[in-house]
Amino acid sequence: MILKAFKEKSNQKFVNKLLSARRIAVDHSKMTSVGVVLNLSEFSDFEAFRAFFKSLGLQQAKTKIIAFVEDPKNANDLWDTYINPKDFGWKGKINSMDLQSFIDMPFDVLVCYYKEHHLELNLLTALSKANFKVGLYDDDRRLYDLMIDVNPKDFSLFKKELTKYLTVLNKL
Repeated sequence: MILKAFKEKSNQKFVNKLLSARRIAVDHSKMTSVGVVLNLSEFSDFEAFRAFFKSLGLQQAKTKIIAFVEDPKNANDLWDTYINPKDFGWKGKINSMDLQSFIDMPFDVLVCYYKEHHLELNLLTALSKANFKVGLYDDDRRLYDLMIDVNPKDFSLFKKELTKYLTVLNKL
């Protein structure tokens, strides 16, 4: 239990270091690839995201969805990729090849669809090489380039708002 607290503190320091050194360099190119980070306890409909991005004209091959589960026993093999706290080590070390490849992918847009605070999800967001990061409202404003304040259960409102802002930012 004490080691878990030290690990969390170590990872939080690493996230703070990453976010303080982050330089926002958003380009104005059209969105061609998108990554989605979900917290399965808040929203679990992968197909809703796939259908939404297909309606925006994105190919399914250019859309990658990853889900966070507290307990790996709750994961379903039909999902793209799922991660759990064991995939994260000390000082921001990533223990999963799938997770590392997701982080290294230079998405045009990364959508972080969770409101609950999980250090692992914040670490994933901070480490991501995505060009433009969109998330649900969070206290740490350094994580995202655009924050949308909606409840994760209200996906239709999120789709409407995201489409509106991506159009204004000339991403669509």
